[in-house]
Amino acid sequence: HPLPIPMSSHLFFSSSASTDSHIQYERVGADVTMKCGSMDWDAAVTWTANGTDIDDSHLNGSYLVLRNVDLTQSGQYSCYEGSSWHLKYQTYLRVGTPPKEPVLMCRSNNYPKGFYCSWHLPSPTYIPNSFNISAIHGTRELVCEKDSFPKNRCHIRYLQLFSTVKYKVTLTVTNALGKNSTTLTFDEFAIVKPDPPENVVAKPVPNNPRRLEVAWQNPSSWPDPESFPLKFFLRYRPLILDQWQHVELSDGTSHTITDAYAGKEYIIQVAAKDNDIGTWSDWSVAVHATPWTEEPKHLTTEAQVTETTSASTSSFMPPPTTKMCDKGAVVGSGAVAVCWTAGLVLAAYGVLFI
Repeated sequence: HPLPIPMSSHLFFSSSASTDSHIQYERVGADVTMKCGSMDWDAAVTWTANGTDIDDSHLNGSYLVLRNVDLTQSGQYSCYEGSSWHLKYQTYLRVGTPPKEPVLMCRSNNYPKGFYCSWHLPSPTYIPNSFNISAIHGTRELVCEKDSFPKNRCHIRYLQLFSTVKYKVTLTVTNALGKNSTTLTFDEFAIVKPDPPENVVAKPVPNNPRRLEVAWQNPSSWPDPESFPLKFFLRYRPLILDQWQHVELSDGTSHTITDAYAGKEYIIQVAAKDNDIGTWSDWSVAVHATPWTEEPKHLTTEAQVTETTSASTSSFMPPPTTKMCDKGAVVGSGAVAVCWTAGLVLAAYGVLFI
């Protein structure tokens, strides 16, 4: 018996005069019948799946019959002549599904340079698929240049700006079990959608407990903000509340929030849109900031003052050494002075009693 081979999406078998090898695609749920090459129906044969013998209950004569196949039955199937164990037939069975209607999206995030289209399938087919995309502007065919990454995307350059003629993009997906397609028709302006603003920063305003300064930059993919300026939409809320507050800004890349709750942490995001056409971008990455708060003042308590005085003047009843040397209890360099003073007093008394 041959050893089982690893599962792979691309397997190629060498063919000879006595062995028939290929890849066979079947739909999930289908009944599959495999012939043992040129062997007669009543010939004695042995079938294996990934190197493991298949029970005779799946045989009809020399034919292998698989009922209602599922994804787990994908693999290499081999048929051997019963007496000589010569390999007579080999196939790699791939169980999958025909493609459903693909999802296609086209968007211009770098207007007026062009737009890109991306696509995906709503559900996997479990077998290889090929995609073909075509684009037409009026009667003129356009080239959609495939991106190296991501692979399911291509981009088209505008050949004519401010055109009222619609664009038509068709995507067709094909595999060994079927094909499907979808088409988008749209105006030039309708698909304009910038990327979110970048480098959003929010900072407290010194001595202003209700203000936050927010600044950001135009998306780097937007090629000409001077000729095609963007406007912005700011939203913010304290973390303790679910309701957002909004501000729309027609120009500039900064804004000062003046109605923040003092001492409460805020979450802030910004979106962008061309001044005249298209739709709003997605929200920027969220940033967090808390308005300025006054630092609490460190006041010396009356008890600390009394303790410092008694420790400095009483030579007969000194406080415990650990207390005198506790820098947290006495503010400033006085702590060092008290420690040394008490130490000298104790040393003097020791000399007198010797």
